[in-house]
Amino acid sequence: MDTRLRVNEALKQAMRDKATSRLATLRLINAAIKDKEIAARIDGDEIEIGDSEVVAILGKMTKQRNESVRAYEEGGRLDLAEQERSEIAIIEEFLPQQLDEDEVANAIRAAVAEAGAESIRDMGKVMGVLKGKYTGQMDFGKVGPMVKDQLCQGGNC
Repeated sequence: MDTRLRVNEALKQAMRDKATSRLATLRLINAAIKDKEIAARIDGDEIEIGDSEVVAILGKMTKQRNESVRAYEEGGRLDLAEQERSEIAIIEEFLPQQLDEDEVANAIRAAVAEAGAESIRDMGKVMGVLKGKYTGQMDFGKVGPMVKDQLCQGGNC
């Protein structure tokens, strides 16, 4: 079942269960998806965004909330930080399983080989391969330096 359908089913269940905080988060997810569809309209035609775009939206929502958690903790607002953490947990239910460190390292090696990358100038190609195959399964902010290290091992930096 695609991610959007899973979100809608969870939304209906949250309504039945009268789970107000869960319902609010699921409504935020739906609103973000609808906003993306509205932005993607071309010539007034209705366009339904695909599963990869939905996963990207969820990833962005998670990242925003992680930043908010840090800000709230620094400001001493632990109650708001906890609320953001509960939203993150709900959003992450719909994201693909994250790869562990070994799987990420193997994916980077495979992407370097697939892209035929030989130097740091080929980093964009490698990242493109990784984003095409592993969107939502790894944190590309952390993967970038790992790709750079892999490409620099040959002394081509």
